[in-house]
Amino acid sequence: METVTQAPEAAAQKEMNVNYETIFELLRIEKNRDDLQDLPETFFDDVLAYSREKQQILDESKIKQDLFSATERDKVSTEMANIRRILKELYERREKKIINMAVNMSRTRSNIIDTSKLLKEEKLLFDRIVSTLDKFRDGILLNVLDFRQPFIEEKTGAPAGISTGSAAEPANQAGKPTRLVRFLHPVPKFIGKELEVYGPFEEEDMATLPSEIADVLISKGRAEEIKEG
Repeated sequence: METVTQAPEAAAQKEMNVNYETIFELLRIEKNRDDLQDLPETFFDDVLAYSREKQQILDESKIKQDLFSATERDKVSTEMANIRRILKELYERREKKIINMAVNMSRTRSNIIDTSKLLKEEKLLFDRIVSTLDKFRDGILLNVLDFRQPFIEEKTGAPAGISTGSAAEPANQAGKPTRLVRFLHPVPKFIGKELEVYGPFEEEDMATLPSEIADVLISKGRAEEIKEG
């Protein structure tokens, strides 16, 4: 059976043997403190290794038919269920703290938020939340404070210099003749005849637009047609 090799403050160490008792202790410490607690860098790997070991014991006990094996099987099954419950609560408590950290980071735009206790997977979550909060804070709050219409720029993963998706080309164009154009000058967001939203576009952006809109932009020297093929 695994033994705890660290003191109760094992959460402050980078190496430890993970077992039922240590996982429970990690949860206890996380629950009782407001700030995020330290975890071993290999925490998830250690938990998975421990769980696989218990699962192997469980599988082997199912093959045997004696009373001892049945008792051991029930014990391990209960322990596995408890571990899942503890891990879920530990994750959700850390998740809540990470969200609060991200909110503080986005609101203050400060680099003094301590992220050293985040596991690498949690750091990815933290960065994604901060990025999303920043985007919507800039697009909504800052625009409204400047008495401008809220605008959220959506990135679609297109190559640089190409605008696609809802910001450039509304999806409701079925059956309409279109033309591919390259923008020669920046063009702010504008509304089509059917209240569809286009843009904003930057110089050298490309977009497929309804022919009548493309014609207007070309006639005003804002864009040029790109002949496909």
